[in-house]
Amino acid sequence: MVGFQRVGGLAAILAAATYLVGFWAYFTVLGPANYGSSLIPPSQHVEFLVENQPFMHLWNLIIFILNAILMVVISVAVHHRIKHGCEQLAQTATVFGLIWAGLILASGMVANISLEQIVKLAATDPEEAATLWLALTTVEEGIGGGNEITGGMWILLVSWAAQWARSIPSVINLLGLIVGGAGVLTMVPALTEAATVFGLGFIVWFVLVGFVLLFTKART
Repeated sequence: MVGFQRVGGLAAILAAATYLVGFWAYFTVLGPANYGSSLIPPSQHVEFLVENQPFMHLWNLIIFILNAILMVVISVAVHHRIKHGCEQLAQTATVFGLIWAGLILASGMVANISLEQIVKLAATDPEEAATLWLALTTVEEGIGGGNEITGGMWILLVSWAAQWARSIPSVINLLGLIVGGAGVLTMVPALTEAATVFGLGFIVWFVLVGFVLLFTKART
């Protein structure tokens, strides 16, 4: 199990990297193009997808598919790190982590399939492609991008259990509680900007937990 802890640590650091890729893509490509903004007509979003299909496909693979796979590994590794303090709480946290991984994976699958279909349809019926973009984007956001409740609950419960078990340093657990709280707050429409705190905080948390899993032994 020690070996898998190290695998989980590496997965956590790689997960942080996927978040960095996501932020980089947003601030350098998607943001300047206002992609996803409700202020821009859907037809312009379709044009953006047609012009940037390879980029968007790769982006979806990294921030959704790869991240979801890593999340499964991290959830199991963290579970074995924190379970000795409170088994039931650790199990509940892990369930949320695996549900979150499933939602991320589903969101990525919808994103890539919709990307292909929208680009094909845009060649023959641009208006229908715009309608399809609007519908599928709403589905994608609802599954894994519009709020961070599931991820927030996972890190909240993990941090609580880890503090109880004293299996992860308290300062990391405090950060986890803050990040998790920000994720849960995204369920409130007026507080959706908390997702930025959630995303940036998770990068730091993943790196710190990654080093804990890589270089320290679990309490028994």
